[in-house]
Amino acid sequence: MATNITKQALPIFEQIKQLDENGNEYWMARQLAKALEYTDFRNFTAVIEKAKEACKNSGQPVENHLVEVNEVVAVGSGATHSYSSYKLSRYACYLIVQNADPSKQTVALGQTYFAVQTRLREIQQMDEYNRLSNEDEKRLFLRNELTKHNTQLAAAAKDAGVINPLDYAIFQNYGYKGLYGGLDAKAIHHKKGLKKSQQILDHMGSTELAANLFRATQTEEKLKREEIKGKQNANQTHYEVGKKVRKTIEEIGGEMPENLPVEGSIKKVEKALENKKIKGD
Repeated sequence: MATNITKQALPIFEQIKQLDENGNEYWMARQLAKALEYTDFRNFTAVIEKAKEACKNSGQPVENHLVEVNEVVAVGSGATHSYSSYKLSRYACYLIVQNADPSKQTVALGQTYFAVQTRLREIQQMDEYNRLSNEDEKRLFLRNELTKHNTQLAAAAKDAGVINPLDYAIFQNYGYKGLYGGLDAKAIHHKKGLKKSQQILDHMGSTELAANLFRATQTEEKLKREEIKGKQNANQTHYEVGKKVRKTIEEIGGEMPENLPVEGSIKKVEKALENKKIKGD
């Protein structure tokens, strides 16, 4: 059962989020700089410039994500002062934390927070996903996405030193343990009452598939971005990412993945949708 989360219990990045008159979320650059432990905003502007370049290179209009504004900042004794700043979209914040100083602990937290939330928003905004009319179609879409990204994750893990099938099975279990509160694949099977021959991913609903998609994509990116080497380091990375995705689910009041219901085989869903499409044609 989902729980109510107080504002104080939310991540700092959620606490400083604001909404405009149209209900669109945004962050103020000076508040974000403070949350990321930048004491001198001049140093932070260099990170913003890198984010602008990354935004441009991704084909996104910079002006849609980073808008120059004045920001009112408290300067002590109840006084305030207006400084030049930026109004930032969630995507802009994501680009900023990816280019910020990785030695800062809050930057690492921000990378996880904005990566997970941005990926969720990307899925929600996908035209193809939004055209899907029911749970079965969403399940199949996300299952196919996860299949694709698991292939990319396997390649990234191999580059890190996870070579043979046994090593990869261990690597995958570390990701499951992080996301499922310590449960490995065997324990998840038992918890959900699945047979040994049944694949876990084939019996997940769309919510659980999305959580695992976040785990796979963010682990792949982290392995590549930080050029992680060695089986143990790769395993630990997978575990930490899974754990942070779990923490994000907890912070927004979501249901833990091990408690989500078991769904029918995705293979039967795929066959039924194919037959429906044939009859429709």
